[in-house]
Amino acid sequence: MADSVAVKPREAATRPAQGGNRSTKRSRREARAAYLFLAPWFVGLLVITIGPIFASLYLSFTDYSLLQEAKWVGFDNYVKMFTEDPRFIASLKVTTVYVVVSVPLQLAFALALALVLDRGLRGLSFYRSIFYLPSLLGGSVAIAILWRKVFGADGLVNAVLAIFGIQGPGWVGDPDTALGTLILLHVWTFGAPMIIFLAGLRQIPSSYYEAAAVDGAGTFRQFRSITMPLLTPIIFFNLVLEVIKSFQSFTQAFIVSNGKGGPADSTLFYTLYLYLKGFKSYDMGYAAAMAWVLLVIIAALTGINFLASKYWVFYGDDK
Repeated sequence: MADSVAVKPREAATRPAQGGNRSTKRSRREARAAYLFLAPWFVGLLVITIGPIFASLYLSFTDYSLLQEAKWVGFDNYVKMFTEDPRFIASLKVTTVYVVVSVPLQLAFALALALVLDRGLRGLSFYRSIFYLPSLLGGSVAIAILWRKVFGADGLVNAVLAIFGIQGPGWVGDPDTALGTLILLHVWTFGAPMIIFLAGLRQIPSSYYEAAAVDGAGTFRQFRSITMPLLTPIIFFNLVLEVIKSFQSFTQAFIVSNGKGGPADSTLFYTLYLYLKGFKSYDMGYAAAMAWVLLVIIAALTGINFLASKYWVFYGDDK
């Protein structure tokens, strides 16, 4: 009896170990299966993303024409673009004006429409879909071609002005108005931020407005004291996204200016000039350097936005 009693604890002690081994083997098999399914993504990350990033960083320090072997030149490309290339400075100015003007206008327009739709209109889903369409179509080649026709010398805008006896200019052919047409096109693509604003407005409790109304607060006071403070995280989110997207704008300027950035470099966006240097002048090393400068600019502006957000963005858990 003593021997049998002594054996049972040993058998009981070995059973968890065997079960643990089976569990470990199963976990390893599941891990191998997971890595097998993730392998295409990892290969894509290395080959399509990380590899080209480091390749472009290397090429930015070389003289590379796509047709000849890259030649190391150090920081010459970076020095040249800031000291010897007036078109680079012009493209930076044009893009900065485009971002500074178009982004606030777009966000203001999107917020205004979101406030209208938040009133509970009939067929809200229909209007929401219609207003979202410009965001889907605004970056397409077809819309850019249509925009060039509408604002051309014989376009729809001048045809409407002619009804009132006004002789309109060739909007896309005039250096003073060409950039304005592209800004208007960007404002027209308000759908995405509008949907995000509308979602944010739906998250504000109606009890806040009811309490404010009882205290005698009018519509404007409710908007200033309730809607705007509670909506600042959404405004910040849209602001960061739209600034990044605006600096990367390319198709509109390429189509409207016939790929030249004219007239008089008035629509020479940064990305368009980068394209011209890389694929028209075959100066790929210089274009790679421009790409990294753009990356630094976008990263710096994003960092500034995040640092400044603590002074104006209100979160519900702030004290």
